[in-house]
Amino acid sequence: MSEPDAGPEFYEQGALVAVLTTQPLDRFLDYKAPEGGCFLGAFVEVPLGPRRVLGVVWGPGKGDFDISRIRAVQRVLDVAPMGADMRLFLERAAQYTLTPLHAMLRLATRAPGLSGPPSMRKIYRLGEGEPERQTDARRRVLETLRDYGGLSFTMGELAEMAGVTNSVVKGLVKQGVVREEDAPRDVPFMRLDPDYGGKALTEAQAEGAEALRVGVQSGTYGTTLLRGVTGSGKTEVYLEAVAECLRKGRQALVLLPEIALTSEFLTRVEARFGAKPAEWHSGVTITERRRAWKMVGQGGAQMVIGARSALFLPYRDLGLIVVDEEHDTSYKQEDGVLYNARDMAVLRASMASARVVLASATPSLESWTNAEAGKYEKLELTSRYGAAVLPEMRAIDMRVEDLPRDRWISPTLKRAVDKRIAAGEQALLFINRRGYAPVTICRACGHQVACDHCDARMVEHRFLKRLVCHQCGETKPMPDACPSCEVEGKLAPVGPGVERLAEEAEKLWPDARQAVLSSDLFGSARALKEGIETIANGGADIIIGTQLVAKGHNFPLLTLVGVIDADLGLQGSDLRAAERTFQLMRQVAGRAGRSEKPGQALLQTYQPEHPVIRSTLAGDELGFWRAEADERRIAGVPPFGRMAGIILSGEDVTQVFDLGNALARNAGILRAIGAEVYGPAPAPIARVRGRHRVRLLVKADKGAPLQAALAKWVGQFKLKGDLRLAVDIDPQSFY
Repeated sequence: MSEPDAGPEFYEQGALVAVLTTQPLDRFLDYKAPEGGCFLGAFVEVPLGPRRVLGVVWGPGKGDFDISRIRAVQRVLDVAPMGADMRLFLERAAQYTLTPLHAMLRLATRAPGLSGPPSMRKIYRLGEGEPERQTDARRRVLETLRDYGGLSFTMGELAEMAGVTNSVVKGLVKQGVVREEDAPRDVPFMRLDPDYGGKALTEAQAEGAEALRVGVQSGTYGTTLLRGVTGSGKTEVYLEAVAECLRKGRQALVLLPEIALTSEFLTRVEARFGAKPAEWHSGVTITERRRAWKMVGQGGAQMVIGARSALFLPYRDLGLIVVDEEHDTSYKQEDGVLYNARDMAVLRASMASARVVLASATPSLESWTNAEAGKYEKLELTSRYGAAVLPEMRAIDMRVEDLPRDRWISPTLKRAVDKRIAAGEQALLFINRRGYAPVTICRACGHQVACDHCDARMVEHRFLKRLVCHQCGETKPMPDACPSCEVEGKLAPVGPGVERLAEEAEKLWPDARQAVLSSDLFGSARALKEGIETIANGGADIIIGTQLVAKGHNFPLLTLVGVIDADLGLQGSDLRAAERTFQLMRQVAGRAGRSEKPGQALLQTYQPEHPVIRSTLAGDELGFWRAEADERRIAGVPPFGRMAGIILSGEDVTQVFDLGNALARNAGILRAIGAEVYGPAPAPIARVRGRHRVRLLVKADKGAPLQAALAKWVGQFKLKGDLRLAVDIDPQSFY
């Protein structure tokens, strides 16, 4: 799809415009500008066959066919036009990820009801007179309204801020003391005050904050890696960069890897700036998503807290992007449009002359290498905030522990947990496995219960009383008899998951209050947030959790972390296995001792001499990164080389392999740039949702023009029937 030439900023009625639609078409469509004309970047509704579809004016039309057949834009939506930097970002992101531009536009317009009329809601503002009878609750409502200079609030906002029930507000409305009015739902967010609630920073934090402020003041692009040990106050430091961005009248975006983090983070933002920012993630209501999308475009949202897709909101003037826990694998989108939000954040900022802060206690090797090479600026916080100190880390050698076959908590770890409970402190038992047991096996015939639609073992979830496939989501009741030999009573769980660990902990500590933190045990993001808040407030003695607990939570009473299977991530052929295990162990250990009481982390391992385990215990991050970088450099893999995954899928395994073999035979275009092609081979999980999956891997030198060659290579083949081909630039997983 060739881009239209840059045209005028405004198109008069009848002028030809090129419109990019969200429909799967490989070209721009020509339309006539509507009555009243339209701006470049305008969001429009256009006729396509019998339908009306959403699109954006991308430039002047070509007019290279019968002009009399060109239809007019039906209407211009009442939203701010898409800026030039956003259009350029979508084009560059499409080129980098080899994604059709229309799919990128779909990512950028995922707000429901954009084309509908504005919906209304009830708001409440100060009325006239005084209540017939003054009460403390009524006085608080009126004081709240007066304190905010006559601003209007929703019922929920006003009741929450005044600390009263809705009925108090309704009573004041009846007397006319508070006015009830209809207002559009899509209203600007409350203004954030950059000078409202700054905290006293340590000397190291103040130096880091000043360096980030200077970068934001420059109004130019730049990326900084903010590396700080867990509990060092990275958040407070980068919030000072947000404050500087707000002072300059520009917008700030903070990306978080997990919805569960947003509740605690929003509280901190509100304490710092006096109001809540906009939110953008799957836990936000449809109405709030539409409001956030529109206000970001109009400048009515100064700050957004969001998941990776918040990068694709139509910012009017983006000045800062913070990627918190930048190493986290959840920043990689693994289906649909395949992109890494960390890399796209850097691209987005370069288009908008904005700054990027990549924050982590355990950075990705890519970011560490860029900082070492001077491509990114580097800031380090080496000590914890206040009285908190880093936890002591020790290995428990499982080869010498006396442990029954069906138990996973060692006697050494049990004694350590006993001490913490007796002292009124919290202990965390961590295992990176959801469910009850990863495999269910028949002791009569050896059959392992598998998914009907995937080549994956089904995982028992005892709390749900079901077997679940973690690939496609398929569930089925736990059978009484073996599906293969039909013998009853012989199905047995093999290996531990978080639920089985919880069962064992309940037997070991029957009087302790227990909380299980696993993403699939909570029905909603709100329930998950509430669960985390309960734990933080001391509502549990023992926390049993999966990877979810490693992500930035602050539990003041938590002083012991026990890692049940520190070796779990070291198996397999993933080139990032060592890096991810090191990061995860350091992050989980970092949950302990974040307040005045010192913490301890105990890692149960059968390989205490493994280099990753030794580096983790020693805290020798520099040594680990250097050794890991040397290995990757010798192998010519990222970040010292380029890689791309080709994922083929279809219902007929022969057709999928035939396509894979044809690609491998006709790879001259790739060999011409020095690239190597491996495969085709069945994917590690070779069938998902009934579709057979085959992978090829392309490896090239760092400077090779990989995307252009890949586009030509896969472009040689027309896909027939249900065959699908996806290109994954910089793959993070190889399943």
